[in-house]
Amino acid sequence: MSNFENFNQEFYQTSYSIDDHSQGYNYNTQKLGINFDHIWQKTLTVLHPLKAADGSIMNETDLTGPMVFCLAFGATLLLAGKIQFGYVYGISAIGCLGMFCLLNLMSMTGVSFGCVSSVLGYCLLPMIILSGFAVVFSLQGIVGVLLTALIIGWCSFSASKIFISALAMEGQQLLVAYPCALLYGVFALISVF
Repeated sequence: MSNFENFNQEFYQTSYSIDDHSQGYNYNTQKLGINFDHIWQKTLTVLHPLKAADGSIMNETDLTGPMVFCLAFGATLLLAGKIQFGYVYGISAIGCLGMFCLLNLMSMTGVSFGCVSSVLGYCLLPMIILSGFAVVFSLQGIVGVLLTALIIGWCSFSASKIFISALAMEGQQLLVAYPCALLYGVFALISVF
């Protein structure tokens, strides 16, 4: 009988404590690998184009926010009566691939495809505002052209600022902003016409 009691004592010994695990994981800000705090910080970085971008946050490959913004862009296009919202996904893929190749040629450190698509997707947020205006107003007048040019500049400035800070490409913001402006210009054409 004494051997059986020794066996039970050795079997149930553990160093597991509930207190150790309750502090290590915040259930309010991160579920299923989605960090809502980083999504919010990246969104605020795009909405405030003159604020300095934190390159460490942008190096993370997060596609939750860009997918939501891409779906919102397609939904506002659909509300405006434009059925070509399916082109958004094709243009996004081609634009991300082109920017991926270009940024890998320009930067010394290199960049992942997920990082490029994440940044371009987050910077699509002002384009959602433009297509939201297209639901209510016609963008084919002078005011629409000026608003469209402002939104294209906003998107391309935000994207180039984030790429410059994430890839340490000081002094090359205009070189990065030009292809970004071309990409967001195509999205603006879909929104206007």
